[in-house]
Amino acid sequence: MVTDSNLPMNSEIAAVFSSYPKKINSKLMFLRQLIFETAAAIEGIGKIEETLKWGEPSYLTPESKSGSTIRIAWKESQKEQYSIFFKCTANLVPAFKEKFPLSFNFGGNRSIDFNLNDDVPVRELKQCIALALTYHHNKKLEASERWKTVEKVK
Repeated sequence: MVTDSNLPMNSEIAAVFSSYPKKINSKLMFLRQLIFETAAAIEGIGKIEETLKWGEPSYLTPESKSGSTIRIAWKESQKEQYSIFFKCTANLVPAFKEKFPLSFNFGGNRSIDFNLNDDVPVRELKQCIALALTYHHNKKLEASERWKTVEKVK
């Protein structure tokens, strides 16, 4: 796992992270690290762009254009929960539900939701992140073939 909590971050994104309660901030920083770590483990992804979409930290693959946008956020209305969001029209969350029905709590077809005290199933989440980061390369494959393309990500 990435242990460098000093991954470069621009001031606008840093301000969003610092606006979160401390206990949430550490959870979201962990998800951020998993995204960068997972991307680094996949050949051909290229540099990850970190930006804000809808005021939330978002991760894109501008060089390879291989991925679907991933966002991470906490909502004031759900103080004990934080989430990783995926584009709902990309059909990613339904694929996650099929592969890992008992590993995660899902927010409809757009997110994986965690409660503050949840243990994050890291291996499974990294595979979900990898599927999103390679979405445009594998979206036309059958479900089992899509998952085979990311199984090696540990």
